[in-house]
Amino acid sequence: QLQLVESGGGLVQPGGSLRLACVGSGFSLIDEDIGWFRQAPGKEREGVSCLRSADGRTFHKNIVKGRFTISRDNAENTVYLQMNNLEPEDPAVYYCAARANTGARPGEHAVGPNCWWEYALWGQGTQVTVSS
Repeated sequence: QLQLVESGGGLVQPGGSLRLACVGSGFSLIDEDIGWFRQAPGKEREGVSCLRSADGRTFHKNIVKGRFTISRDNAENTVYLQMNNLEPEDPAVYYCAARANTGARPGEHAVGPNCWWEYALWGQGTQVTVSS
């Protein structure tokens, strides 16, 4: 069974950091385009960052640029989202996704034209809370 499992969420103060992990189970993430998304209560899903397997490039939504970094550890079959300087606007459930639907149009809240919007495989999500 193919699965993605996220971990690493939690409660931090504004300005704090968290590192989210997305582990692939039953398949390798090496050749996968990976997307990170978030959804806050009452809000639509929002693309945060993505990693392209073809060239290893990463992309981030403007509001997280300079604060979030996405990386891959092939030995651990894991993709990480390092989140620094967390802000009160960042709390949400964060999801990673794989098996992109490359034919889908990007949604309104996509990262941008370089990241896929629709994926076939999603993790269960991990909660990030930012509060003093």
